Amino acid sequence: MNAAASSLNTHVLVLNKLWMAVRVTDAKRALSMLFCSTAEVIHSGDGSYWGYDFDSWTQLSQARDLFYGHEYEWVRTVHLRIAVPKVIRLPGYDRLPSQGVKLNRRNIFARDGNLCQYCGKRFATPEMSLDHVVPRSCGGATTWQNLVCCCVSCNARKGGRTPSEAGMKLVRKPAKPRRNPTISLRLGHDKYASWRAFLENAYWSVELK
Repeated sequence: MNAAASSLNTHVLVLNKLWMAVRVTDAKRALSMLFCSTAEVIHSGDGSYWGYDFDSWTQLSQARDLFYGHEYEWVRTVHLRIAVPKVIRLPGYDRLPSQGVKLNRRNIFARDGNLCQYCGKRFATPEMSLDHVVPRSCGGATTWQNLVCCCVSCNARKGGRTPSEAGMKLVRKPAKPRRNPTISLRLGHDKYASWRAFLENAYWSVELK
C-alpha cells in the first residue's frame, strides 16, 4: 500500500451535534464529508477546541508549523497538501451513539490482545482461532462470556471438552467489554490522544464502520 492510500485509510473519530462519539470512519470518508459541508473538523490545543470547515482547514494545513508532523497523516492533491483530521463533528446529526459492542472476531481478538487464553502466549492473528469455553455440543452459547482467543495447539488439545475436562485453565474470565476494544487499544497511542476527551469515562461504545 502506497503512502497516499495509507493516509486515506487513517481512522477519524466522528462526533454528533451533541459532541458525543458515534463511530469511527476513514480519512477518505471524513474529507468527503468535510468537502460537502456536512462535517467540521474539531482541532484541539491547550485544552481548547476549534471548529473548521473545509476552506479554513485547508488554510490551516498550509501553516504546517501549527502541526506536529509525526502526529498527523497528510493527503496531497494536485493543488494542496491537507492534514487528515483526527476528529470531525456532524452538526446536523443528532442520533445517539450505539450502546452495544458488536460480537465479532476482530473485537474478541482485540479484547484478548491476541493472547491465547489457555497458554497465555501472544500469536499473530492468522495463527489464532476462537474457542467456545463450554463447547456448543454441550450447550455452550456464542456469547462474550463463552468465547476466547485460542492458539491452534491449545484448540486441538482442548477439543470438544470444557477446560476442566481437558485439564486446562483460562488466563482470565471472558466478559463483555464496556467499550469497543479496538478503540480502547488506540487510546493508548499518542496519535489518538485527542480522542480521549470524547471517549474516556463515556457510557457509550464506538462502532467501527
